[in-house]
Amino acid sequence: MIGKLGDEWRGKEYSVEISSDKYLEIVRTEKGFSLEWKVAEPPLHKTLTDTILCEWLENPIAFGAFCDDNGKKKLLGFVEGFLEQWNNRFRITNICVFDSTERKKGLGERLLSAIMSEAKKSGARMVVLETQSYNFKAISFYKKHGFEIIGFDLYAYSNSAPKERNIRIEMGKIIV
Repeated sequence: MIGKLGDEWRGKEYSVEISSDKYLEIVRTEKGFSLEWKVAEPPLHKTLTDTILCEWLENPIAFGAFCDDNGKKKLLGFVEGFLEQWNNRFRITNICVFDSTERKKGLGERLLSAIMSEAKKSGARMVVLETQSYNFKAISFYKKHGFEIIGFDLYAYSNSAPKERNIRIEMGKIIV
């Protein structure tokens, strides 16, 4: 079941495990940059910890995917975002399914559909989001749903980010 997340979720911390056997290598060339998928040996494993509905978000909206766990609603994953009024783009700030055994069951698609519907209602001209160059599964998921790479930042996370294969990737989709 997909439902709106209320203020009771604001500030709740979560962690999610990401593993990937591929990463997007971005290299400077004489003519700009080259982007190429590379095999990660050994596979990359990252744990991301964040907070639901962070304080810095401007009038955010969030949806959760829930299941019944012995009479209690259990949060399986969520998506959140907000309208960037200064440029009329809707920014998805987080989308994740916590338990890897629950992935590939359509939860991510239903969450994405809920936030895309909200973005369209907001009157935004496009939807943007951030992911990382090591997150092959996320990039593939977004591309499958019509997003394209619209930019990147080699040093967003650290001065050694390219070596760590942790480059910020910006993806976007025009709303029609």
